[in-house]
Amino acid sequence: MSSLPARTPWGIAWRFVLALLVGALSWVAFFPQEQASDLVNLWLMVGDPLIGVLSLIGALRWVRRYPVAVGLITSAVACVAPVAGGAASYALGSVSTRRRWSEIAVVGVANVLSGIVAGRLYNRIEDASPWWSDLLIGVLVTAVVIAVGVAVGQRRELVANLREQVASAQREQAVREDAARAGERTRIAREMHDVLAHRISLVAMHAGALAYRPDLTETERSTAARTIEENAHQALQELRDVLGVLRDPASGLDAPEGPQPLIGDIPSLVAESQAAGVRIELEQRVTGEPPATISRTAYRVVQEGLTNARKHAPDTAVQVLVDGAPEDGVSIVVANPLPLSRNGSQLPGAGMGLLGVSERVSRVGGTVSHGPERGDFRLAVWLPWST
Repeated sequence: MSSLPARTPWGIAWRFVLALLVGALSWVAFFPQEQASDLVNLWLMVGDPLIGVLSLIGALRWVRRYPVAVGLITSAVACVAPVAGGAASYALGSVSTRRRWSEIAVVGVANVLSGIVAGRLYNRIEDASPWWSDLLIGVLVTAVVIAVGVAVGQRRELVANLREQVASAQREQAVREDAARAGERTRIAREMHDVLAHRISLVAMHAGALAYRPDLTETERSTAARTIEENAHQALQELRDVLGVLRDPASGLDAPEGPQPLIGDIPSLVAESQAAGVRIELEQRVTGEPPATISRTAYRVVQEGLTNARKHAPDTAVQVLVDGAPEDGVSIVVANPLPLSRNGSQLPGAGMGLLGVSERVSRVGGTVSHGPERGDFRLAVWLPWST
């Protein structure tokens, strides 16, 4: 049976010795108490031990595959070879570990009968114990063997169940760790997109101005180049921070995050884009300070809205409305006119921006909608004041 533990050489050895000791006790118990013939003595001194050892070897070899058959055969052999009683007891114990009571009953009865037959066959004297005495002793010995076998079977099942529980717990833990790692990778990818897309779009706008505006003065060119340099350095630093988290296993999921921008930093974000030449009209009316999670989400929504506008409608004006109060939640609208045509200066998108916004907003229990509306592209988000 596949559920049985594999037997080691040591396990086979102690089983063999124990069964052999039981067989030796049977041999002593059933040895004739009166003078026997030379043939009987020869059988008891040579044939019986030899048959008993061979029976035990066969039982060790085949009892796992054919437990009932081995139990019946060794019981039959034990009728004429008491040393084989050790093999019969071992087979009965092995059958008992399976805890199939019909099999235990058949082999157990065969064990008891073999003891009675051997007792009647070898103890042929007038004051020999009555048959019912042999029956009682056989039943007691058989009951002990069955009890030990059943206990061993229960212990095997308990150990197997515990091992399965441990393996199942390890599998579940591995699944949880994989899910946590996947969630962390998604979070890092979202942060990289939010930060780098914003920085790179600013760099691209200024680089485009340098390439397509030959009429710029030297001062304007110098300012644009300096802005490109600053945003490129900042993007590299932020990328370095993210890659540091990925490389360092000790940082893990519990690594402390750096200071995160909040809703109060939106004017600075808008001013940064305005300095890059984007026309933005900001209207922010927020009463009180929302929780950090809501505040951070609001900032990222506006950041993605501005990045999206710079990518797909770089020459249009952007309107940003941020309105919030404890009783109403936080409402955010970022709108810009749809471009009249798609031109080569538009930046490619990875498709993660608005998807990332939707994930962020849904995680805090808010709602999001985006798409064309009356000639504008409109990103509208509502966030609860508390999560």
